[in-house]
Amino acid sequence: MNKYTRAAFLYASVVTIGGFVFGFDAAVISGTLRYVSLEFALTDIELGNVVSAPALGVLVALLVTGYVCDVIGRRNTLIVIAALYTVSAIASAFAPNYWSLVAARFLGGLAFTSLSMASMYIGEIAPAKARGKLVSMNQVMIVIGLTAAYFSNYFLMEAVTANADWVVSWGIAENLWRWMLGVEILPALLWLVLLMKVPQSPRWLVSKQRYDDAKMTLSKLLPPEEAATEFEAIKANVEQDNTGPSNIKQDIKALIKPKYRMAIAVGLIFAMVQPLTGVNPILFYAPMVFEQTGIGSSAAYAQTLIIGMVSLLFTLAAVYLVDKLGRRPLVNFGLAGSIVCLGLCVFAFNNATYKLNQDSLEKLALLHDPVVVEQLQPIINQEFVSDTHFKKTAAELIGHDTFRAIDHSLIQHAIDIDATLVLIGIVGFIAAFHISIGPIMWVVFSEIVPTKIRGVAIPMFALLTSLISYFMQKYFPWLLNALGADQVFLSYALSALIGLILLSRYLPETKGKSIEQVEQWFEQKRKQKQQQHLAQSKSTQPLN
Repeated sequence: MNKYTRAAFLYASVVTIGGFVFGFDAAVISGTLRYVSLEFALTDIELGNVVSAPALGVLVALLVTGYVCDVIGRRNTLIVIAALYTVSAIASAFAPNYWSLVAARFLGGLAFTSLSMASMYIGEIAPAKARGKLVSMNQVMIVIGLTAAYFSNYFLMEAVTANADWVVSWGIAENLWRWMLGVEILPALLWLVLLMKVPQSPRWLVSKQRYDDAKMTLSKLLPPEEAATEFEAIKANVEQDNTGPSNIKQDIKALIKPKYRMAIAVGLIFAMVQPLTGVNPILFYAPMVFEQTGIGSSAAYAQTLIIGMVSLLFTLAAVYLVDKLGRRPLVNFGLAGSIVCLGLCVFAFNNATYKLNQDSLEKLALLHDPVVVEQLQPIINQEFVSDTHFKKTAAELIGHDTFRAIDHSLIQHAIDIDATLVLIGIVGFIAAFHISIGPIMWVVFSEIVPTKIRGVAIPMFALLTSLISYFMQKYFPWLLNALGADQVFLSYALSALIGLILLSRYLPETKGKSIEQVEQWFEQKRKQKQQQHLAQSKSTQPLN
């Protein structure tokens, strides 16, 4: 590796720290939910608002990031994003009430566009032969950040449980959720400082006619002759792109042209299926999901570590296999695996029963207010086959606020379920997702959309998947209590099944093909379908 390649790797590595911060920010909230809910007396919808606030923020950011990026440049936009992450982490950790926490989380959501900005910047500074590896680093760093958040939450949780001296002296037990969120300040601040050292994108500099600055940046990334050649190529490309004004209306109208319809349809299907399989609710509410099996809070936090490690290993596998096996086999395998694994969760929760006996009440009385526990006497030895019925009945007896404070203990002492089956199902689903539709969706978007409509189509796909993700996160706690865990997981499995049926039929294999070749494939399919439709029309015409 020469000094130029090392420089590219160094700058790319700094930028991908944003992926780490993104993953950490997205997952760290999972460990705080019970404590936040109790401190601010949140309803299910309010709890969903806390979790989904970043997803709402990114919807707003998607509308303005492109403009900001063009005005101030890729690097400066990333610096603004890092600052937003830092301020959001500080404000979240010190939030005095529910609305200030939602606002702080929303602010962090504005920074979620670090994903697209990082990929754009890396793509513009990386040498062609190393571009694929460097861009894929961002996806890997996201999962490393997610895993780090689970480990951080578990470490703090265990330290509080062990009543370590430093925990007592720092007052962590009384503010556990604030410490969990506050840990994010460190990587966000580090990223902000390091970004000051990376150069502006040479392509952006050329677009602003800052040619000397562009040449200086290229001289750090390429040998002199290659840098000169690359500068001329960038300049010619920018001049070609600027030959005429962009017409957004025409670009949008182009989306419905017959020759683009199949590509747009595949993109829309993928953009809907990926979030509808439930990955974000499972990742962001992981301890809550595991507590539904009655294993207790400490074990629930421990099992999130498994999710983190599996996510990382299978994302690395996807990066390695995507150019060896192709996109279609991995997508089909991942969706089929998701259906099976989610089905295991449906089966386990559907066959679970809930019953409190006298021994259970005595144990609960040692953990909570004996007077409150005594109010559960009317349902002693009564078996419930539905988690929603059990929760509703218990809440009516002891009060909804009290139930919210001890529901995990009640479920733990009442449930009879194959918890191992749920763990296998969730971990298996996470593995299937991260080796297929998780990272591959973005690869497919970049390959199936013709050059003419990329500027409109890909942001449209991103907006759709972000919008669905927002609602999935917002309403998960409410759905879990209103419909039950079995019905929630069933909806995820059905979404994966529909996705498998549609994508296995319409998704082309794009491995080793140019964007133009993929466009030709869609055009051939369109013509074949048109000819079949014409042949059917002729065959159904009445004979004279």
